[in-house]
Amino acid sequence: MLSSTTVAASRKSSDLLSSRSIKHVVVLGANGAMGLGSGALFTTAVPRVTFLARTKEKADGGLAAAVKMVRSSTVASRVDTGSYDADFDRVVAEADLIFEAVTEQLPLKQEFFDRIDKARRPDSIVATVTSGLSINQLAEGRSDSFRKNFLGLHFFNPPNVIVGTELIAGKDTDPKLVDFLDEYCTKLLGRAMVRTADTAGFAGNRVGFKLLNECAILAEEHGPLLIDELVGPYTGRALTPLATVDLVGWDIHRAIVDNIYELAPDEAHETLKLPTYMADLMEKGVLGRKTGGGFFGKDDAGGRIVLDPKTQNYVSKSAISRPDLGFIDEISNLHRVGRYVDGMRAFAEATGPYAAIAQKVIAGYISYSFHRVGEVTDDISGIDRIMGYGFNWAPPSVLVDTIGLKRTIQMIEKAGLPVPPALANAQEGTTFFDDPQVNVGKFFVAA
Repeated sequence: MLSSTTVAASRKSSDLLSSRSIKHVVVLGANGAMGLGSGALFTTAVPRVTFLARTKEKADGGLAAAVKMVRSSTVASRVDTGSYDADFDRVVAEADLIFEAVTEQLPLKQEFFDRIDKARRPDSIVATVTSGLSINQLAEGRSDSFRKNFLGLHFFNPPNVIVGTELIAGKDTDPKLVDFLDEYCTKLLGRAMVRTADTAGFAGNRVGFKLLNECAILAEEHGPLLIDELVGPYTGRALTPLATVDLVGWDIHRAIVDNIYELAPDEAHETLKLPTYMADLMEKGVLGRKTGGGFFGKDDAGGRIVLDPKTQNYVSKSAISRPDLGFIDEISNLHRVGRYVDGMRAFAEATGPYAAIAQKVIAGYISYSFHRVGEVTDDISGIDRIMGYGFNWAPPSVLVDTIGLKRTIQMIEKAGLPVPPALANAQEGTTFFDDPQVNVGKFFVAA
């Protein structure tokens, strides 16, 4: 027999889901990675999804890519395509949800929202997949009904694989809409939802790109290959930091960190300043994997090459000698047999200059995350969820629990970083991570 609490929760969920109806979604920017990926996701719950792009041919290309991405006939059967010039006003007027996924440029998005506001129904939902632009700023100058029904719905790429999703309300967003969309995305789209404040980078990118950019800064002195090994999978992340920047794209990385650097002058401000060498190389067309190389690439013979940020030239990976990183090998061996608590405690106690670099980055990740509580999320669980489900990184609370509170504080102090009050005031033995559905061992893999 179901408990009264379970029955009440089920009734509340049913009431929320019945409060609105989403039968038709229009995706703007459907030829881009986020647009087509998000559009494919909506087809799992919505009978009609319209892909719009500058031309119908580009929208058709987005549909073909979406079908290939998810390998499902459902996508093709539920998607129709069109162009902005020929179809925008008609399909936007018909839609229950208009999902904006155009290029991450404020003036361009504002131009689209002007058009949406004129064409939409007063009760339709407008959501943006922006990775960090202000929801309130995007809503400025819009009609009352637009602002009431507008919010951020930040999927992570690719949405069919990564379930972490940020939900960002503006100051005029209807709270009932926020509750509805939270429940809708959780129950019908299978998302792990995190409500965040309308701050630069929201929660995930604010914390995640701080670490990524710090690694890019360190790469200038120590080289990308060494930094990616020092802050590699054994520290609790699926993909190494600089390989992640290459995958995301240097242009996207720059847009995110520039936005945070400009709008969020916090205690770690300088770690969010884009390195000059990256700006120089971007002027030459270097954007990561999309241009054939970034921190890493391949030569004409297919051999792996690595960027030397000091010279801005590439060298063969085989020509780069690996220093003695015995502590990584030791920790990786412990992770390999499931002893990740022992492994992370060995990490915190490792000695030597290379261990100190890795410890400072991870200490910074923990310190920065806990200091953002009350600013980007109400509590640490929100940051934990988006880092775990969105970035596939060990959440900061998981690291504190595995390393141990005392060792964590010592590591933060040794790195010369501020100790968050939540850690300084806690009792030894306090458990910070609270998600019974997650086996924390999944975050720790051998290097």
